[in-house]
Amino acid sequence: MSSVYVHPIATDSDQLRQYVQFGIDLYKGNSCYVPPLIIDDINTLSPDKNPAFDFCEAQSFMAFRNGEPVGTITAIINRAVNEKTGKKQMRFGWLEFIDDTEVVDELFEAAMNWGRERGMTEIVGPMGFSDLDYEGMLIEGFDEMGTMATIYNHPYYPRHMERMGFEKEVDWVEYRMTVPDAIPEKYARIADLISRKYNLSVKKYTSKSKIKKEYGRAIFELVNEAYADLYGFVPLTDRQIEYYIDIYLGMLRLDDVTLVVDAEGKLVALGISMPSLSQALRKSGGKLFPFGWYPLLRAIKGHTDVVDLLLVAVKPEYQSKGVNALIFADLIPRYIANGYKYAESNVELEGNEGVQKQWEYFERRQHRRRRAFIKNL
Repeated sequence: MSSVYVHPIATDSDQLRQYVQFGIDLYKGNSCYVPPLIIDDINTLSPDKNPAFDFCEAQSFMAFRNGEPVGTITAIINRAVNEKTGKKQMRFGWLEFIDDTEVVDELFEAAMNWGRERGMTEIVGPMGFSDLDYEGMLIEGFDEMGTMATIYNHPYYPRHMERMGFEKEVDWVEYRMTVPDAIPEKYARIADLISRKYNLSVKKYTSKSKIKKEYGRAIFELVNEAYADLYGFVPLTDRQIEYYIDIYLGMLRLDDVTLVVDAEGKLVALGISMPSLSQALRKSGGKLFPFGWYPLLRAIKGHTDVVDLLLVAVKPEYQSKGVNALIFADLIPRYIANGYKYAESNVELEGNEGVQKQWEYFERRQHRRRRAFIKNL
């Protein structure tokens, strides 16, 4: 008889707080782990907060042994993705566990049984509710500090996935770039050429309320267009767009945000970056109060030498035409002025050569790789 008890987690804040806190405690003393902002994860996992529950169903589970938490997993069914792909696929995310075969097996059995009861035939992950949630288990780069937008996990995690018969579905890679001393000459030439050829211009803001009002919806509508064919992506709904406008645009440092518009002022491309919050989140332990807000506020104001490249999106008809050069021709001088020495890319599908090509004029190294695993139920 198993000594591990797996308990379905209710969506009240107290149980979810314990759920999220377990993952943070599991990495105590690990210099590469970046904790999430606890309140953000609680809201993401709460049906009354996250509009993705309009088309998703989910259940979080927590494993205990002798009354002590030893693991977590969230089972998710994204009906919109399944309708798009024609599959009966469930996802798993928010996976954390001690290095113990019994714990891992019991966690996954609980999640997979939940999916089987709902007619699912495959399980894939780690993935979240949408493409803007965490995705991919770290399989390379365990000695590299993560970012606020990515998962960190112990090296024993992928070993357990392979032991259970999971196989590779897709890989994502990440790059660390050195911020150059000046705009690369070829970038500058391409930016000037593209600007004149297509009558495009860069638009900057200093007011968060104004960028929300004038381009808030357009930003996420562009994401829907630009990311339409990416793995696991379905368009953000109106309610999701409103949700992300409130969450993300309010915390950005607008100097690190570049919009590219056409002659009519319509958005055709964007680059969203922000000062790295990794060190600040480590200092805060994922908590805003009583003192966690201070290191986060300092980081947002630019007291760091690393900038995270959160999002680059280009309208499909302008892709592969050099529009990215306009974005970085604007951002690089600002990065230099703000004292950034390094830039961290977000996750990129390993076969997405178009995205990776934009880094070719930077000194760079591919330093992390993460994987979505898949298995028949």
